[in-house]
Amino acid sequence: MPRLQADAPADLWVPVTGSLGWRGRRHRKAAIRMLLAQANRAVGATERPGSGVFAWVASQAAPLLMRRAAGRVLVWVWRTDPDLLVVMAQLQEATPQLRAARAMMPMEYDDTEAFRNPHLGVGEKLAMPLPADERTPPFATYTWDTGAHFVTVTAVCADRERFGTVIGAVDDVARTLRVVDDLRVGESATVLRLDPA
Repeated sequence: MPRLQADAPADLWVPVTGSLGWRGRRHRKAAIRMLLAQANRAVGATERPGSGVFAWVASQAAPLLMRRAAGRVLVWVWRTDPDLLVVMAQLQEATPQLRAARAMMPMEYDDTEAFRNPHLGVGEKLAMPLPADERTPPFATYTWDTGAHFVTVTAVCADRERFGTVIGAVDDVARTLRVVDDLRVGESATVLRLDPA
């Protein structure tokens, strides 16, 4: 089954994917709390008293859900300020329904620029440092169409003023993203098997 891999520097990023239990708990909770706060702002709701508990519950469930995704979802948070920036990479099968949904996105999503990744080729980058709706947080999306799959990276920032200072680090992670697959090679006269050593 195809899955994603990326090289996110450990001095800048904390991986949420694969962090179970106490490991990465504070960063997971902060990232989920930030995303919940941004979602509440987007719909004009105020933060509810129980939202901190919900963030904690979600932070415990998130690694298990991502483990079930089997490498099709990778998530990182900004190490020095987990409340500031969350980045998620996702691998989705390019179904006709998904292609149709992408074709019907709002017009502002057409304002993309070419973005090169040495493993995936040329894709698209959409950076929205100042969305028209002030309730919408600044974000960036990167997309590659491999034919069979869409590879997307979405970065959400909590601070409009600091978005420009962190987007370069998101670019760097997006350039390392790649799709890997475990292929079984059968024994035959036309196949040469090499020892990994």
